[in-house]
Amino acid sequence: MVSRHLQRRAVLAGMTAMVAIPQVARAEDYIDLDWEDLLPENETTTPNALRGLIKHDNAPLSSQQPASNGVRTDWNGQIVRLPGFIVPIEYNGTGVTAFILVPYVGACVHVPPPPANQLVFVTTPTPYESDGLFEPVNVTGLFGVSSISTRLAEIGYALSADKIEPYRT
Repeated sequence: MVSRHLQRRAVLAGMTAMVAIPQVARAEDYIDLDWEDLLPENETTTPNALRGLIKHDNAPLSSQQPASNGVRTDWNGQIVRLPGFIVPIEYNGTGVTAFILVPYVGACVHVPPPPANQLVFVTTPTPYESDGLFEPVNVTGLFGVSSISTRLAEIGYALSADKIEPYRT
């Protein structure tokens, strides 16, 4: 039986193998994205004021994830930079090597997760020493549509990080 870890790596490897990337693509040459860029046309995000108002009632937060109305393929195979917050999935030593990048603090942990088209599964070969769930970061790397299921949420995108740094505009 293949472990979840290997399944996720296979999904990301398959995503990267299917995309032709110019050899000159580097983390310095990227497209700046915002979370609204990941939504299909005419779809909106949950307003910040409403994000914490969903009742928890001891049900798993993943069971309260709103349905996603699709993903955008505009940036498949592109190097992008996206800001967000880290929800750790895997560690190597004290650094995180796989995580869910989320648009707001507490998503997937303290409040129900946003729709799959508002979550990005990130892997990095170099462990990132995170300051915790409240640290905003910019993640730069190869981006694409992917369907990943974790115990926390369904995820609509994947990003193979070349660079993770504290958030700066």
